Amino acid sequence: MEKANTNSNVARTFFTLLPYLWPAQRRDLKLRVVLAIFSLVLAKVANVYVPLILGDAVDRLSSLDRQSGLVLGIPLAVILAYGAFRLSALALNQLRDAFFARVAQNAVRRLALRVFQHLHVLSIRFHLERKTGALNRFIDRGTNSIQFLLSFVAFNIVPTVVEVLLVCGILWVLFGLSYALVTLVTIALYVWLTFAITAWRTRIRRQMNQADNEVSSRTVDALLNFETVRYFNNETHEAQRLDQALGDYEHAAVLTRESLSLLNAAQAAVVIVGGTIMLTMAALDIRDGAMTVGDFVVVNTYLMQLAVPLNMLGTVYREIRQALVDMENLFSLLDEVPEVADAPGARPLGPGPGEIEYQDVVFGYHPERCILKGLSFRVPAGSTVAIVGPTGAGKTTISRLLLRFYDPASGRILIDGQDICEVTQDSLRRAIGVVPQDTVLFNDTIHYNIAYGDPQANEQA
Repeated sequence: MEKANTNSNVARTFFTLLPYLWPAQRRDLKLRVVLAIFSLVLAKVANVYVPLILGDAVDRLSSLDRQSGLVLGIPLAVILAYGAFRLSALALNQLRDAFFARVAQNAVRRLALRVFQHLHVLSIRFHLERKTGALNRFIDRGTNSIQFLLSFVAFNIVPTVVEVLLVCGILWVLFGLSYALVTLVTIALYVWLTFAITAWRTRIRRQMNQADNEVSSRTVDALLNFETVRYFNNETHEAQRLDQALGDYEHAAVLTRESLSLLNAAQAAVVIVGGTIMLTMAALDIRDGAMTVGDFVVVNTYLMQLAVPLNMLGTVYREIRQALVDMENLFSLLDEVPEVADAPGARPLGPGPGEIEYQDVVFGYHPERCILKGLSFRVPAGSTVAIVGPTGAGKTTISRLLLRFYDPASGRILIDGQDICEVTQDSLRRAIGVVPQDTVLFNDTIHYNIAYGDPQANEQA
């Protein structure tokens, strides 16, 4: 079941991020993707040739006639070619990263903006029922994971698989099937071990994320309600609650680190054992005259060269699993359906004097508890009406319904005879001015807060 869920998450992530990786309206970004892929392919070709050139150089140097004075002849040219290919591979990899950097950053920007805009479309019920601190952590970790997925999945996993297959093919052609089989078995065991342990570590990471969310949530809640904490002299109580959450996070974080050490040790053991077997085979072939010292160097260099992408493959896979866990909550936010949405064909609120009428409005925040039961009243245009009543009677609810933060279970609310459920929310809220009961200020300048109702207004206005 977990494997199926993982595959589903991978597919969903891929199809969600594809439009950001290949944006339809951005030819410049598409060109960057093409150039990055082209650089990647050339870099892999150069990498595959490097061990062959090095082996040839060793053989030429081994057979060099020291009396001939040709020390700076053909062997040196081969060595220079070796350096040129390595330098080319390095330069092409850096060029690839440079081409793709803008694509990745643009994708992070666009998806983060999409999440931000979607959160503002969701109903007020969603925001009242969510903890702000935990919600902020979901967004931070999710957007940070996007850049990793875009940068490393496209240019590490697939190229690594291609490089492994190329190396196995070369070993088979040059030295025999046994070398290719040992390489494939070593890599297969490495990959299986990585996947198995990482699946276990993913569950631990999920627990650590939950503990981290709780730490952030309790910290933000306590700081937002700083005055209330002081009222009731509960600083020690809040510190104890935070320490409990920090303790849970500490336990999960230590377990995560210990499991990582186990994985690294197991991976290293597989690579070392596989490499030792192949070098032993090569040494025996040299003894029998089937291989040269240069061939031994080729085998050893390929092993060292494969160790780098293998180590990266393990790291990338672990990070992908962790990134998928981090993005679960981000995608769950995008899956949230707005409770209040514009009706099909909704039109802007038409101009008028501003008469408000509630007609037999029924509403409750929960089905089992109804707050407004058949409420009806009319506010003539230009008049002033005060609504009074005890706490919980529904005074704030009446204003929230007028702004369409919620829709009534039944009944209608009219402005100048227009049902507010049939007009766009944007035009409705633009027509209503609000002075909140509580003083709410953004962490910005005084001018920004005063002009928030009309951000385009100048200081003279």
